[in-house]
Amino acid sequence: MDIYFSQHFGVEPQLLDEYGALDISVVSDLPLFVDPFLLFNSDDPKYQQLHAEILRYLRFLRDLAAEGDLDEALIKNLYRFREVKQNWLGFTLFGNDGAGLGKDFAFALHDALADIFADFGREKITRGTHLEKLCLIRAGIGKDNISDFATNLIKGYLCEYTERFARMHLAADRCATFQVPRASFNYDTETWQTRSYFLPRLRDDFVLLTPLDILTRDDTWISQRGMISNFARLPAAVPNTELRAQINRYFKERLGSDPNAKQKREAAIATIARFPELIDRYIKLQEDDGSRAQLVSSRKVQETQRVLVEQLKAAISDLEVRTEFYRKPWSSYDECLERATYFKSYVEDNDGYKLLNRAGRPFATEAEVQLAFGLVWCKSELDINREPNNGRGPVDFKASFGAGDKSLIEFKLGSNSQLRRNLEKQVPIYEKANRTRRSVKVIVYYTEKDESRVKRILKELDLERGKSIVLIDARKDNKPSASRA
Repeated sequence: MDIYFSQHFGVEPQLLDEYGALDISVVSDLPLFVDPFLLFNSDDPKYQQLHAEILRYLRFLRDLAAEGDLDEALIKNLYRFREVKQNWLGFTLFGNDGAGLGKDFAFALHDALADIFADFGREKITRGTHLEKLCLIRAGIGKDNISDFATNLIKGYLCEYTERFARMHLAADRCATFQVPRASFNYDTETWQTRSYFLPRLRDDFVLLTPLDILTRDDTWISQRGMISNFARLPAAVPNTELRAQINRYFKERLGSDPNAKQKREAAIATIARFPELIDRYIKLQEDDGSRAQLVSSRKVQETQRVLVEQLKAAISDLEVRTEFYRKPWSSYDECLERATYFKSYVEDNDGYKLLNRAGRPFATEAEVQLAFGLVWCKSELDINREPNNGRGPVDFKASFGAGDKSLIEFKLGSNSQLRRNLEKQVPIYEKANRTRRSVKVIVYYTEKDESRVKRILKELDLERGKSIVLIDARKDNKPSASRA
């Protein structure tokens, strides 16, 4: 079962661990991301140099933007990047083909160089410039965009890092020399250059390893979510008493009386937009607390590695050795149901819940649940399509074996306000549009309240005994240790 780099290339996982690299999956992306702050805050000179190179490129773009509007071809060449899919990190399911950085990101960055980064290199509050500043007030710019941009700018380093490991530990016939496009930027000619590297070969493409100590999971250290959650600390960090009073008054006016969580968030965002100095105050707080960044990210990465690499590797190996799971002549429906049932067991009985129900963090979204599910879907002869839209809206997955054997898988959270409608009307519509009468519905819940709600809806719809509905209990407090079970 060649699911991970170590398995496919025949090396001991310990070698990767000693080298400091993640044992990536070679069948589906792992939900980890490069955090530029870990480069900025590192004591390692090579990481500091990498961060300096990111800033150098931003400075180049800033100076270019100052000359006036750029034509679309130049924007595409300098601002838009394909995802570096060869590192197998991100949100792609059943593979590694991500969307990359499109036009929206390109123009958001171009515009930001004229306002957000107007004091680039002349910061008065923070110790340095941070690419992550872009995601603090720009809607739709998230950790995946920041990670993609940073990864593209350090791609040459990742190639060298992987090449060293390949020459030391991999058989020569498992590697090849690849011409890697956009591996370095020539500031004299203002063009991206292709370079040659000796890299691990996976089918017709190469693979890139990434150091564990520049990776994080849920959010980058500097993030909009973190800024909003720390909003109460920001006005107090403003030394000007008059300005601080204006900020507090404006926030209270936007807040209104008896606000809910959403209204508090919206009031905080509006206040930050009105008083942009708060952005730098937040970044300064994160810089001052930077010693924790590596520790927090390391814990997240270790937990992801344990749950999605070590534990899942052992579970799948056990399935292959002890059962007929991967050798049965499944129909598409039987396989979809069996895979969903196995995923349920993984979450409920093998600590998989730790990936979905994270201490001190929001619960996993439907997209994150799907990503975790994708890793158990290996060694299948079915054709798997994610979110195919066949005229009546996208469904999560369609699994097919030829034209006459098709089934659907739909994921929902127990907290989803449209759960009843989905079970009653949406899935049958999807089935008709995809010309199949068979589907598996997977419902994940995190709280006792959501469990009661889900079971009530199923009972009211007379679906409580339906075998095609798989309920997954991802509650942390429902998982006693073996000694107390």
